[in-house]
Amino acid sequence: VQLQASGGGLVQPGGSLRLSCAASGPIFSIPVMGWYRQAPGHQRALVAHITDDGDINYADSVKGRFTISRDYAQNAVFLQMNNLKPEDTAVYYCYAIINGQSYWGQGTQVTVSS
Repeated sequence: VQLQASGGGLVQPGGSLRLSCAASGPIFSIPVMGWYRQAPGHQRALVAHITDDGDINYADSVKGRFTISRDYAQNAVFLQMNNLKPEDTAVYYCYAIINGQSYWGQGTQVTVSS
């Protein structure tokens, strides 16, 4: 089982980016998919996650700006990030519980700077 993330980049403050992450391999269940981020000098922290029941949780710092969604048929999760701020700069990691085990995707860098 693998998670493949994409979509990071450099954007100006106020701009938008969309992150994507797809799971592949022998998959029977994915009860949770989500995104974490790690900024320099900080611990990895939850950004948002979504369950297979559609329950969603956001970090307070991104509420109203970020939207998480899933494509259940494609085993994919997306993070639409709007009104980006310099403090959103971090490496973003896709995360999922698949077949009872935790998996992490490779990080994707998001830099918000003018």
